[in-house]
Amino acid sequence: MKSEKLVQAINDQIQAELYSAYLYLAMSLYCESENYKGFAHWLKKQYEEETSHAMKFMAHLSERGATVALQKIEAPAAKFGTPVELFAEVLKHEQYVTSRIHALYALAQQEKDYAAEIMLQWFVKEQVEEEASAAEILAMLKMAGDNKGAIFFINGELGKR
Repeated sequence: MKSEKLVQAINDQIQAELYSAYLYLAMSLYCESENYKGFAHWLKKQYEEETSHAMKFMAHLSERGATVALQKIEAPAAKFGTPVELFAEVLKHEQYVTSRIHALYALAQQEKDYAAEIMLQWFVKEQVEEEASAAEILAMLKMAGDNKGAIFFINGELGKR
């Protein structure tokens, strides 16, 4: 890759994707401790997806002769409140990741790195799906309100993922 600026930005995104994985793993463990096994399962799948996203970025850099430089990953919180609060945080985080992907795409355009643009198109589409999924779960939990039966139904459905 010719653009060191883009290489650094992709390395920063790798760190962000790995932090996302770490965050979802922490959320999964929290849900497990609160006996929300379905939410825990869904979040563990998110953890796996975020790890695979980081690997896609790593592969892109490696295939293009650039150096992958792993960075420190901060520890996420250990407690996340109610299911509504937790999934509000999931949605907020996905919106943040979307903003990062959009900035990366704009940088790839600015640097005229067409291969990076093509690779990033997959992530742009993926973020639409990620936000929609988090928003749908949050909306269902808000509709459920304090109805424990409805919350546990949603928990069960997410366990089927």
